[in-house]
Amino acid sequence: MQINNQGLQGIPGEIILDSPEPVKSWRELRYGMFIHLGLYSYLGGVWQGEKIQKGYSEQVQMWADIPFDEYKKVASHFTLEYFDAEAICRLAKNSGMNYIVVTSKHHDGFCMFKTKTTDYNVVDSTPFGKDVLQLLSEECAKQGLKFGVYFSLVDWHQGHDFDFDNNNTIPESMEPLIEQQLTELMRHYGPIAEVWFDMSSPTKRQSIKFKKIVRKYQPGAAINGRIWNNEGDFRTLNDNQVPSDRLDGAWQTPASIYNATWGYRSWQKRDNFDLKVYQLLKGLIAARARGGNYLLNVGPQADGSLVGFEEEVLQAIGEEIKRHPEAILKANPTKFYKQEWGEITSLGQDLFLHITNPPEDNKITLSGLVSRIDEVVEDQTNQKLVWSKENLDLKVILPDQLKRKNLIIIKVKLTEPFYLIPGNTVSIGEDDVWKISEEAMEYGYNYADQGNYTSLTKTNIRQSFYLSNDSAGEVSIRIFGNSRPDYIYSVKVGSEKITMEGKDLLQSEIGPFNICLTETIIPIHITLANPDYFNREMELEVESIHVSLK
Repeated sequence: MQINNQGLQGIPGEIILDSPEPVKSWRELRYGMFIHLGLYSYLGGVWQGEKIQKGYSEQVQMWADIPFDEYKKVASHFTLEYFDAEAICRLAKNSGMNYIVVTSKHHDGFCMFKTKTTDYNVVDSTPFGKDVLQLLSEECAKQGLKFGVYFSLVDWHQGHDFDFDNNNTIPESMEPLIEQQLTELMRHYGPIAEVWFDMSSPTKRQSIKFKKIVRKYQPGAAINGRIWNNEGDFRTLNDNQVPSDRLDGAWQTPASIYNATWGYRSWQKRDNFDLKVYQLLKGLIAARARGGNYLLNVGPQADGSLVGFEEEVLQAIGEEIKRHPEAILKANPTKFYKQEWGEITSLGQDLFLHITNPPEDNKITLSGLVSRIDEVVEDQTNQKLVWSKENLDLKVILPDQLKRKNLIIIKVKLTEPFYLIPGNTVSIGEDDVWKISEEAMEYGYNYADQGNYTSLTKTNIRQSFYLSNDSAGEVSIRIFGNSRPDYIYSVKVGSEKITMEGKDLLQSEIGPFNICLTETIIPIHITLANPDYFNREMELEVESIHVSLK
């Protein structure tokens, strides 16, 4: 706990995103480039002179109902004569990105790498005749970027029918091919940081089998949640989804410059450049402030060149990151609740206020800050701002010239470690009982699935509340509501923890737990004790909680 000169106390405010390996190393990558490149890039969302306006353009074979014999002819036009791995990696680095993930095989089954499983690949069937993954992986290593691969579990070339939801099951007859292609990918392209599975409806057994292949050859690779059946190391959210609240656990937002497609689309409108840069920066900042990684996609053309508009967007984002070297990528989430005016990140004794929704009166307020402040400045220019702090409320006035900027980031320099009072802190009542209503609960969320994309649901994996305390002794807890009788729950008060079955959780008092005067803010967390996967729903509905001082 931290005590300031007003006698106020709090809890550490910065959230350090720590996880077991390989997730820990993956989370430190934070921002990466996604590349969708394949035969669909040549068609560009057009078939027989008609714009195909349904669906993503990388799935044009399905949306235009193109017969395989016709679609495979595209390979003879897939020249990639301007493909430049060195330039792509240089762009990623200059844009502030730390890794690249490229499509090794999309739903059309065309492989962008040399494989013994089929000649339907970029080396054997195109004028280019080179292994795109090899070129990119080698260049990533030279430039200090991490390398990852996308792999579709849907494969129209190998027998899957078109399914608009891409929820095809995987027949056992397809398993050997998937296993061999995964093995090739894991063995031939150096260290892999991320394996990005996509779509289909594998069984639990199949998800585990594919995961074991990755673990065998690439133990340092983090596996995304679209391997399904909750076997991934981190959760990939829906396409272009930035969560409304901070999430617990490891997760990623996959974002595209245009929400309507990931693969190259020749007729895509490319306008409102400044707005596009701002929207993507806002998504990146929100993902970082809420604890996630951000993977931003580009869709090169069939000649291998990047679309100029996309390249310039990435460069503009990179320039903003360079102007704010700590605030966007290096800083961590905080325990502050969501603010109407924007997002908050922190790094040591520096807070960064990202003003993405500036108020009309030019005044912003941040409530709950305990630590003393040295100064408040505009992050890029170090221009000093007018501010005041009364009790726990920091008030800052935004000059008019700042509001004319696309990106406003304010640095709050603290004179001591960063501590705060959580917004839902509950005070003790006259009867020596803290009464916590459902509204005072803090919920930790993530997402779980039941085996495919359309089954992805938001799950509650933690319930927390905070007690304002000026006493010492023992407390006991009484929970009112509903729980899953056969689940094992953990109730943690400060550093003490008790586990019990759900059938006992609501039947009697839990405790005792020891508290002392130095614990003036007591955090209490309820979670599942040993969930079989990190994002399992708790199935605990709390109506109220009473904490009694003995």
